[in-house]
Amino acid sequence: MRWRAPPRSGGLGVAAMSYVAVDYLRRLSPAWHARLQPALWSVLALVAVSRVPYYRHWSAEFRSALPFVASMVFMLLALLFEALSVRSVTAVLGLDWHRDTPPLPDTGQWLLLASNEKLPQTIVDILRAPIIGLHHFLMLFMMLAFSVLFNSVEAPGLGLGARYMFTMAIGRLLRAITFASTILPSARPWCAYARFRVPAYPHRWAQKYYVPYASDADTIRKIINLDIAYADTGSYLGEYRPDWGAMSFLIDFLRPTVSEGSSWFSLLKKAGGGCNDLMYSGHMLVAVLTAMAWTVPPLNSSCQFCILRREILFLSR
Repeated sequence: MRWRAPPRSGGLGVAAMSYVAVDYLRRLSPAWHARLQPALWSVLALVAVSRVPYYRHWSAEFRSALPFVASMVFMLLALLFEALSVRSVTAVLGLDWHRDTPPLPDTGQWLLLASNEKLPQTIVDILRAPIIGLHHFLMLFMMLAFSVLFNSVEAPGLGLGARYMFTMAIGRLLRAITFASTILPSARPWCAYARFRVPAYPHRWAQKYYVPYASDADTIRKIINLDIAYADTGSYLGEYRPDWGAMSFLIDFLRPTVSEGSSWFSLLKKAGGGCNDLMYSGHMLVAVLTAMAWTVPPLNSSCQFCILRREILFLSR
């Protein structure tokens, strides 16, 4: 088998490690971080600009501009759906359920706690250190996309960005569908009360289809056998229903309160991350996609282990 020479790295790995190391200085030495981070970004920007006149793939970049914009719009729509789903899975059961329901057994946490007892303290401190986070992965991908100026990856950079964002949007949609389909209790029972202002009691949907059958084995067996909600739930408690016009159908999913204002959009702008277990992890999705983009060769490589990536990128197109 004939192996092709790998593309030039252009110091991409050194730049990436320098970025992560300098950014971690914000915890070790804020004064040095304040000096070195602007200097690092200035050097990287000057080096990138110096390569612009020698870049030969502008026509391919322009052709990829529209798919890139479309993938960004698709990503924003996926994030909007995810924000709606995060609020909905918290609101439908009410704050009392999230506070009173114990978390699921987490064997991964058991393993980490056991490791803390067995491993040397230095290794434990390294594993606990927040060296790299979500914003690092996003910035590392941006560095990878700009590395087309140095022939480190196959041009066009906007095409790579479009495939990355499209694949991430698909992952976010699948994630939202997954955690909205089966609501899991939070590993932090206090979180929902601190972050959300939804009613404490369940929504009428949960009062009819979940609450009467959630705590007794006989009722659970009966509803499975009958396949019909047979319990008499009585009258439902009234809820605040603002005038959202054409978006009023969202009221039952978001369950707004008087203190949160009368705009559904302003309510979602205040939204943060969810409290209950949102399986699978969105942070891990970003980390895996970034790692895939960094570690595998270009599409024109003849190596055998990049066949899976070729298929993934083909499907994302």
